[in-house]
Amino acid sequence: MLRIYAALRKQGESCVGTASHDIFIIGGGINGCGVARDAAGRGYSVFLAEMNDLASGTSSGSTKLIHGGLRYLEHYEFRLVREALMEREVLWRAAPHIIWPMRFVLPYADGIRPAWLIRLGLFLYDHLGGRKLLPATRTLDMRTDPAGKPLKPLFRKAFEYSDGFVNDARLVVLNARDAADRGAVIRTRTRVASARREDGLWTVTIEDTGTGKTQEVKARLLVNSAGPWVDDVLAGTLGRNDVHNVRLVQGSHIVIRKKFSDPRAYFFQNRDGRIIFAIPYEEDFTLIGTTDHDYEGNPADTSITEEEIDYLCAAASEYFTEPVERADIVWTYSGVRPLYDDGASKAQEATRDYVLAVERSNGEAPLINVFGGKITTYRRLSEAMLEKIEGLLGAKGKSWTADATLPGGDFPATGYDAEVASLRKDYPFVDQRMAQRLVRLYGTRARMILGSAASLVDLGRNFGADLFEAEVRYLVENEWAVTADDVLWRRTKRGLHLSAEEEAVLEKYMKELGGRRHTAAA
Repeated sequence: MLRIYAALRKQGESCVGTASHDIFIIGGGINGCGVARDAAGRGYSVFLAEMNDLASGTSSGSTKLIHGGLRYLEHYEFRLVREALMEREVLWRAAPHIIWPMRFVLPYADGIRPAWLIRLGLFLYDHLGGRKLLPATRTLDMRTDPAGKPLKPLFRKAFEYSDGFVNDARLVVLNARDAADRGAVIRTRTRVASARREDGLWTVTIEDTGTGKTQEVKARLLVNSAGPWVDDVLAGTLGRNDVHNVRLVQGSHIVIRKKFSDPRAYFFQNRDGRIIFAIPYEEDFTLIGTTDHDYEGNPADTSITEEEIDYLCAAASEYFTEPVERADIVWTYSGVRPLYDDGASKAQEATRDYVLAVERSNGEAPLINVFGGKITTYRRLSEAMLEKIEGLLGAKGKSWTADATLPGGDFPATGYDAEVASLRKDYPFVDQRMAQRLVRLYGTRARMILGSAASLVDLGRNFGADLFEAEVRYLVENEWAVTADDVLWRRTKRGLHLSAEEEAVLEKYMKELGGRRHTAAA
């Protein structure tokens, strides 16, 4: 295995050193990986560099929703909402293992938004986006509907509508995996030290953050998709002055022990005009968020504030009969959204739309900057990016992602239960809960992990919470996992179930594997 890995890595490095690529992408978040996948599938040669792990920033800090953005209608963002609504079922069909429909219950509260306005918004929500599989809105009597049970009795009426849930970090990784399968070079833990134009090309100097080794990569076009660091790339890497294109907005979430048993999620309106969600999460938990406030500083240092914890606990407690308290919290996470700075006065009013800005003059190698965006519209952003790339480099293949599945998603959109049953039939030693988890993460590729195993013993060491050595090796060899954090908090969420001692054992194991972070990219 080590010999094979060494050969693959040598091969990957030699091709980097001698070939010029069509496109170099800075940033391994959802937009960067989405563009890489789309471009590679059309026949462009692509190199993507991510300074940390895939989805280690904003793209794993979302509220985990594929949604139209009901509240964006209040800000008249009809084009964005329509595009997002149209994408819900497209993405569900592409990845039915990591994306699935979810019903949302919006309790009516006097004095916040009038009922007629909510009905109008939900009517538009049902009809703007070409909904086919998702059920329509309905009105609930909370005195008799099970959704009213965990809520205070003052909420007598609610509206129930459809959106989708997504495992956001896995969406990023699967786009990267598909891009690599189609020929793209994906390099994690790789910092872009500098980029300069010369002889009609970009010369990009990259640094392996683990070894310090540097090398140069040439490309015809540069995509700056660095998320919250997009302005830093322009100012630091490219040497610009007075760069200010994005508004950094922090959103934080808390995860508590399961607050309710109903499979539906809640949409809570707050007296300050903001909203939060309470969502069934990872089998045994409830996810509550998000906040919205302007952020200054290094996006890598973001973390939930005391004020945000108090806000989320208080806002949820306005609705739940049983208050949400600090002692209930088992995990928190925060992300910094790089919203395009449209001059909005409040963070929650800033546009979630994206802007693609092309820079090219005097026949120089072009640069395209990605400002803003939201996870639901990443695929459409990628298509818009490829339209610009075609205009600059010339067209190759046709648009294709609307009808293509992501790795592991090659089963019907409504076929999750059947896929779980099929996996259990072929691997009877895997219990229902583990089979559900594996299919939710890997879809049909769960079979690549289980392989020829005839018992749990054949899967190797158990690190806790049904996380076996076979799965960890799969993540290292196929999904760029390097650390225990990569495995526990991005590729899976087993970190919610493992003890600190079990996590330390896994970290030691990952270090013993050592130096394999480029295997998946080769």
